[in-house]
Amino acid sequence: MRVEEQPASSFDYAFPVVVVGGGGCGLSAALAARDQGTDVLVIEQDNRLLGTTSMSTGLIPAAGTKEQTDAGIEDSPELFASDILRKTNGETDPEIAAHLARESADTVAWLRDRHDVALSLLTDFLYPGHSAMRMYGMPNRSGEELMGALELAAQKAGVDFLTDARVETLFHDGQRITGVGIERPDGSTEQLGCHALVLACCGFAGNRQMVADLIPELKHATFHGHPGNRGHAVKWAEKLGVKLADMRAYQGHGGLAYGQGVPILWPLIMEGGYQVNRLGQRFSNEAAGYSEQAVKVLDQPGHVAWMIFDRKRYDLMMKFDDFRQAVSSGAVAQADSLGALANILNIDPYALGKTNMHVDRLRGSDDADSFGRRFFGTLPLVAPYYGAKVTGALFHTQGGIVVDRHARAISLDGTVKPNLYAGGGAARGISGSGASGYMAGNGLLTATSFGKLAGRHAGRHFAVQACSPGENSHENM
Repeated sequence: MRVEEQPASSFDYAFPVVVVGGGGCGLSAALAARDQGTDVLVIEQDNRLLGTTSMSTGLIPAAGTKEQTDAGIEDSPELFASDILRKTNGETDPEIAAHLARESADTVAWLRDRHDVALSLLTDFLYPGHSAMRMYGMPNRSGEELMGALELAAQKAGVDFLTDARVETLFHDGQRITGVGIERPDGSTEQLGCHALVLACCGFAGNRQMVADLIPELKHATFHGHPGNRGHAVKWAEKLGVKLADMRAYQGHGGLAYGQGVPILWPLIMEGGYQVNRLGQRFSNEAAGYSEQAVKVLDQPGHVAWMIFDRKRYDLMMKFDDFRQAVSSGAVAQADSLGALANILNIDPYALGKTNMHVDRLRGSDDADSFGRRFFGTLPLVAPYYGAKVTGALFHTQGGIVVDRHARAISLDGTVKPNLYAGGGAARGISGSGASGYMAGNGLLTATSFGKLAGRHAGRHFAVQACSPGENSHENM
């Protein structure tokens, strides 16, 4: 993760726009740059384009869309921005939050209508923190499915790819980024000039030392993310004098199937399921959010908990590819009575029965329990009953490079880095300073929208420079 001075004229060839990282942010940036008629190269360290996006459910929030109106859902960018600020307790940049909320509907429509990414509105459930149904997803609610659609769109758009290539060095001339240094798996290296650089290489969740230093409460958490998230963007930013913020922010998850590496998703909780510990007792307001729930689960005996639900919730979850994987892997147990389920899960059957009776009383009342959760309006669990052992996980970090409305990096002195962009996990997100501010979809909102904004701005502003006399283009490669 080096930064070195080297003039633009020293490179044998250059691309107008280079994108570091071939995940959801990187491909969104590449598509947006190609929309401007600008040549773009995506550099990916793996041999496939997957990234953190492929490990998600692929859900992107969008507010004020035609589909919402048609479905009778009242929503707006202003309401979305208000939800973000409320979830973060005002600990995020309100202008950026409002800007991304305004861009959200355009992002989804752009991906769907221009690039044939089959996103549709989900109207089955409401995620924590969102006051309206505004999630868009692929038919199988799969991030890998989303990545496949983005890759196909990028291929059709004429994006160039360089895989099995890790960017280790950024070159600059004192003001601007001039190029990148690439290392291949066999140890060979090469240098490539660029007129604009987009950092879409996610955060540092895969760097155990950085996590231990910055987010010590996750020392027992399972990392469930792309192993390439090693903090390259953060390290480069520090050496370039770029501003960083919210470095303790992250997306956790309180429902990773124990020993399986598959998340048991939160619609199950929002529709009336709950979690218990080894003693058969609830221990928190599960509905507050799955990100902050990670630490609460890790605080329980053995750093584990159990999701308790029934057939109705099971059928709802079967719409998700992740849940189908959990079922096929044997992570979900079934029984005809709660007592039998408790015995299978090796938790206290008497305590579980008592817990379930208490929850059922809450379902018929608007009263909150001692943790602040309300169950009013949800249906009681009925046989057959289901349970899954889970632990707390770290998915990805949310702190990073501070960017402006065009996703341009901001220097420590407050000025804009003229040709350096960041998005997704490489950029500061809109989740505030910790885990509790994360709302479902925040990660892919910043990935796709910041990627789109970066690609559009870079494509418009640097295509002309790339063809200036005296400078080589990628056509000389």
